Amino acid sequence: MTQKVEKMKHWLNHYFQIADHHSTISRELYAGLTTFVTVAYIIIVNPAILEVAGIPKGPSMVATILSAMVGTLIMGFYAKRPFVIAPYMGENAFIAYTVVKVLGYSWQTALGAVFIGGVLFVLLTVLKIRGWFVTAIPTSLKFAFAVGIGLFITLIGLVDTGLVTVGIPQAPVTMGAVTAPTTLLGIGGFLLIIILMMLKIPGSILIGMATVTLAGFLTGTTSLPSHFFSLPPSLEPIFLQLDIRGALTWGFFSVILTVFIMDFVDTIGTVIGLSARAGMLDENGNLPEIEKPMLADAVATVAGALLGTTTTGTFIESAAGIEAGGRTGLTAVTAGLLFLAGLFCAPLITAIPSYAYGPALVVVGSQMISAITHIDFNDHTEWIPSFVTIVLMVFTYNLGIGITAGFVVYPLLKLMTGRVREVHPGMWGLFSLSCLFYGFFPYH
Repeated sequence: MTQKVEKMKHWLNHYFQIADHHSTISRELYAGLTTFVTVAYIIIVNPAILEVAGIPKGPSMVATILSAMVGTLIMGFYAKRPFVIAPYMGENAFIAYTVVKVLGYSWQTALGAVFIGGVLFVLLTVLKIRGWFVTAIPTSLKFAFAVGIGLFITLIGLVDTGLVTVGIPQAPVTMGAVTAPTTLLGIGGFLLIIILMMLKIPGSILIGMATVTLAGFLTGTTSLPSHFFSLPPSLEPIFLQLDIRGALTWGFFSVILTVFIMDFVDTIGTVIGLSARAGMLDENGNLPEIEKPMLADAVATVAGALLGTTTTGTFIESAAGIEAGGRTGLTAVTAGLLFLAGLFCAPLITAIPSYAYGPALVVVGSQMISAITHIDFNDHTEWIPSFVTIVLMVFTYNLGIGITAGFVVYPLLKLMTGRVREVHPGMWGLFSLSCLFYGFFPYH
């Protein structure tokens, strides 16, 4: 038995090149668990949003888990990156509230658009066109993505913790109920994680989340689930129900274009931003073999549409696993297998309250903003586009809007200051896509 374990360890170290990334198997496993716990909310939140579009909640939960599992395992085994893939927040709301509720299309037709976008991504990735576009992005914007993601994660964490409330009539953002028991537990979790990190205690983020969850059970602020395990509902009502022919109409073109561009820019920004934080970018600010994580993302989107869920992509909460030390695909494989377990452990997983993982997101976000030191603040044509990117990523609550804004402002400033030669030809392609995005995106 011991010999088999040693052989397995040797294989894992060799296949994932763990030692080359200055990591260990135990650290990768822990990072995978940390990431999964941080993103597990999607198992409940995604079906709740898509139910607005008429997609049954039970089957939608199964589709959410399976698409996340497939994408994350591909990311781990093939791309060998510590990123988790799951249905995107934002894209799911766009499909449910805008495409179905406002524009009046069926959820089957909407999934047809998601499928078409996924197939296009697969083709563009295999042809290395997506990778070429990524090399066109200037270094300053790449690090701006990391900062914007960090602040975006922080805002999400503050809302989850209860310190910040959004969407009230008096102000778009305001202080939450600071003295509420759940908020106090969240603040305590944040302080606990920080103290454990300062003491260099391994597993500080996971310990903090587990402690707050347990405290929630003991104080009654969170209900202990009546049972820990359950059989998953049938996927049959939504499996292969997408309407591709209905999506291939001129009237639906704006929806396909919006879905395509949102996923395109979100994936680029997230992968580059997370890679910057993990120290994976080369001396030119590029991610080696970037086609591999992008292909994992594209295949997962195709699979997700077939299963019955919306656009999938690399999750910004993967930063939690990176901060926990995850550097290889073993982190993603661990999270992917935990998604599989989630099919049967949904009651237990969903019992983890938002105020338990919210503090972890705040801590992770605070550490990601260090990337701002790589932006040249002596050059207006570099820092202004970076600033626009960061603030719009956060204040519009949409990563895609901030990223596309950067793609528009950067080449324009270079053009107006007579430095157009500094603009990579691919940036003009991104500029055009971004202009199309703003022209066709149905805001109302």
